[in-house]
Amino acid sequence: MEVIVAKTAGFCFGVKRAVDLVYEQVADGVSPVYTYGPIIHNEEVVADLERQGVRVLNSPEEIDSLECGTVVVRSHGAPKDICDRIRARGLNLVDATCPFVKKIHRIAAQAGTEGKALVIIGNAMHPEVEGIRGWATGETCVIGTAEEAENMKMDPQKPVCVVSQTTFNYKKFQYLVEILCKKGYSIEVVNTICNATHERQKEALEISRQVDRMIVIGGKSSSNTQKLFEICKKECFETLYIQTLADLRQKSEFLKSDSGVGKIGITAGASTPNSIIQEVQLYVGTEK
Repeated sequence: MEVIVAKTAGFCFGVKRAVDLVYEQVADGVSPVYTYGPIIHNEEVVADLERQGVRVLNSPEEIDSLECGTVVVRSHGAPKDICDRIRARGLNLVDATCPFVKKIHRIAAQAGTEGKALVIIGNAMHPEVEGIRGWATGETCVIGTAEEAENMKMDPQKPVCVVSQTTFNYKKFQYLVEILCKKGYSIEVVNTICNATHERQKEALEISRQVDRMIVIGGKSSSNTQKLFEICKKECFETLYIQTLADLRQKSEFLKSDSGVGKIGITAGASTPNSIIQEVQLYVGTEK
């Protein structure tokens, strides 16, 4: 059985930086360590940090209850008022926001000061998008579907700046932008999809066209992993979404060579540790 593993699979730069920052704070041992929201969308990494005493904060009220400690803002970023609240409590703020997301925060703030409306293409419920909205200083809306793009109504007198969630599907982004451009607004489009995301999606597409089975590894709440699964599923019907090797072991029939499996592809989201990818690759390579 031939196994093809995506070269782009595993931690991206922003995720690795965020995780490393949390572990550095734990190693210092100076004060209690918290993260605002899960540092990344990977349950195994979050669980390991919890075992080392890192607590996840999920609301502004939990910040207000702290007397001391270090709060690490997750890789997805957080609204400006959350960062202000952490500082106002006298807590140590460590900003692990992905630099590519941080760039969108600056664009969002600048758009408002320049009198522009802001359109964010992405999932309105995703923490990255919530964070971007929290840095916007003017009229803002979020669209994630063609219907929402068609129905979008902004002040026709204002120019519009369009940005994207960094992990959004590149082709879908282009499609939604085409709809917006037909609505008659003065539009400036800034493609803020992370290049690593685009390359990961492109490679997943190519591999899924070559194989009989495709395995996508990542947390269930990981947006970029969900996008990879959608892309692979369109090209390879037999695509399996797992979080860990344990999930794959429960689907042992998926790998049976007597069912016509000659090639298996493996890719993983940006929040998936290399150790999990290697475990899956080893297991697939030795399964008969």
